[in-house]
Amino acid sequence: MQFQRSFSGAPWEARVGYCRALRAGNQVFVTGTAPVGEDGATVAPGDAYAQTRRCLEIVRDALAPLGASLSDVVRTRMFVTDIARWEDYGRAHSEVFADHPPCTTMVEVQALIAPDMLIEIEVDAVLDA
Repeated sequence: MQFQRSFSGAPWEARVGYCRALRAGNQVFVTGTAPVGEDGATVAPGDAYAQTRRCLEIVRDALAPLGASLSDVVRTRMFVTDIARWEDYGRAHSEVFADHPPCTTMVEVQALIAPDMLIEIEVDAVLDA
């Protein structure tokens, strides 16, 4: 089986040894995606909705070079630092996936890599064979 990889250009990809997304056959896996801007800083500190939207924008951009789109997503995993904000995360998620809702999980975690990050999202997609 051939693998195709998508990189975002983030400096930590090489440092840690991972790619943003990987296509294996008709499956695409997007690694944990945090709400970072082009400058590497956390986007919208304290705003759960805006951070979720940013994560999903990055996911969308990672899927595209591999021939996938958000409509191909079958599962999302949201790792959040404050589960009490579930409605804000959920509202952003619903806006993006309203027409093609995937399976999803939201789990509270103690911390993410930067203290001002509220969410990180993993995504799996399946393409037509």
